[in-house]
Amino acid sequence: MDLFYRKYGEGKPIIILHGLYGMSDNWMTIGKHLAEHNFAVYIPDQRNHGDSPHSDDFNYEVLGNDLNDFIGQHSLADPIIIGHSMGGKVAMNFALKHRDIIQKLIVVDIGIKQYPAHDDEIVDALLSAEIETASSRNEIEDRLAKKIKNSRVRQLMMKNVRRVAEGDFDWKLNLRGIKNNFLSMFEGVASDYPYPGRVLFIRGGLSLYIQDEDLPGIKKLFLNAEFATIAGASHWTHADKPEEFLEIVTSYLS
Repeated sequence: MDLFYRKYGEGKPIIILHGLYGMSDNWMTIGKHLAEHNFAVYIPDQRNHGDSPHSDDFNYEVLGNDLNDFIGQHSLADPIIIGHSMGGKVAMNFALKHRDIIQKLIVVDIGIKQYPAHDDEIVDALLSAEIETASSRNEIEDRLAKKIKNSRVRQLMMKNVRRVAEGDFDWKLNLRGIKNNFLSMFEGVASDYPYPGRVLFIRGGLSLYIQDEDLPGIKKLFLNAEFATIAGASHWTHADKPEEFLEIVTSYLS
């Protein structure tokens, strides 16, 4: 699959993988800052997101295959991979399957356990908004506000709205493809053989995705795992505390 991507800078390759409902646009600021430290930063839109192609197949196996193809297409040697949420699970599964490809791995606010399925109300809200009949972006946001009360989440979802050729609105997201494979996004990460490479897990101090009791299990699967917590940050650590996030990442990569 030929993924849309953004690229900043030259140097050692970094690939940043966004989370569910996200896109490369969410990581532009971080990518540009990392590029100032002699990195070539690649930020693809994963399938069914952003400007990348849509597909009925949507699970961690195909997302990992997309990542492998992307690395090959761009001849990226020993890339560093940063993955947030869904992107973090893609990165962890990829590292366990392709142990000699990655130089370093940074996993942002997601663990290895199977999570209870949640946030399905978001995809349902987006589907029920019927944005193809809306006359303006404000009208779309008003429709979303009836079901998505959190204004920040609404703004993130609004980034997925686009105008189509006829002047109507449409979603960049493949909502049906995501909904039909929704449960697979919450599967755990497992392997019979632990990963020996360097891995940094960054968690938000206000987030519940990686809790203290999860750390021993993570260290059994990722033998050289290190952990950093950003106080006052939610699941979107990079957006809440970008300076602290960049300080941790650049220090780890130096």
